[in-house]
Amino acid sequence: MFERLDCVCLHTDDIEASLTFLGDMGMTEAWRLDRLLDDGRPWTLVGLDFPDKTSSQLVLSTHPDRRMIEVEIRVADVRRAYEQLRQSPGVRWLAEPFPIEQGHVAVMQAPDGNAFVLIGD
Repeated sequence: MFERLDCVCLHTDDIEASLTFLGDMGMTEAWRLDRLLDDGRPWTLVGLDFPDKTSSQLVLSTHPDRRMIEVEIRVADVRRAYEQLRQSPGVRWLAEPFPIEQGHVAVMQAPDGNAFVLIGD
């Protein structure tokens, strides 16, 4: 079901300082999404590429309520993965499948407490 590591997402309170530091480490900005929470608060996601283009990405997030490290796993079909995993003992869904710019996302907490963001079609 899990196909590959898509990215690791880190929270930052100062996206420009983080981008400067990571740029100095050889990373380059690949994409940026500016979003609004339901209550109108803005937040940003920035995807960064490593010099080795075969690597997964590092993503920075300024989401004010999600301050944990997120491991994003690529799956073929998020909704199908959700249906298969939703009855698994100990799995808690933090977000059921929802559409994004390219596909769908769902967020699960594994029995060990680690969160996984499932991303795909």
